[in-house]
Amino acid sequence: MDTDVSWKFLVVRGVIGIVFGILAVVWPISTATALMVLWGVWVLADGIGALVQASRPESAGTRLGSVVLGVAALIAAFFAIFSPQVAAETLTWIVGIWLILRGLFEAIVAFSTRLPGPRWLVLLSAVLSILLGVFFVANPGRGAVGIAVLLGIIALTWGVVYVVAGLLTRRELAEAASRR
Repeated sequence: MDTDVSWKFLVVRGVIGIVFGILAVVWPISTATALMVLWGVWVLADGIGALVQASRPESAGTRLGSVVLGVAALIAAFFAIFSPQVAAETLTWIVGIWLILRGLFEAIVAFSTRLPGPRWLVLLSAVLSILLGVFFVANPGRGAVGIAVLLGIIALTWGVVYVVAGLLTRRELAEAASRR
């Protein structure tokens, strides 16, 4: 790749990240809705693929699993595409349950095994997982919006990093060219 193009590519990626990040933070509900619809389209394709796989003769041993997976994916895709808010809330609820279970498991591990590092860090992680999980389960709508805002902040941050990296790369290339 031409070095002149590489720094420009970094800057463009960064600007796209910044724009997406700002939009996600300013319109988190729309962002969560759009992400659910996109996820629904992907799950639809995955479900169709699983059903096609189930119809092939070489999948005789895994046919039932592929059919179940395909049908489940089609149902999930239907809800994600035609009712994205409900899908986002449901997914947030599932993530909340997972976080609670993860936190409980981490707490058990912290007390029942020998850890190479400080035990309090594992306990802190457990408490944070449980608290975040309880928040998601108790407030799935706000949790989905929170995830969209967090995604926006991450995209915005990475966007700034890419723009800075691109501009620094440009400066280094200019300095190297002037030394020649």
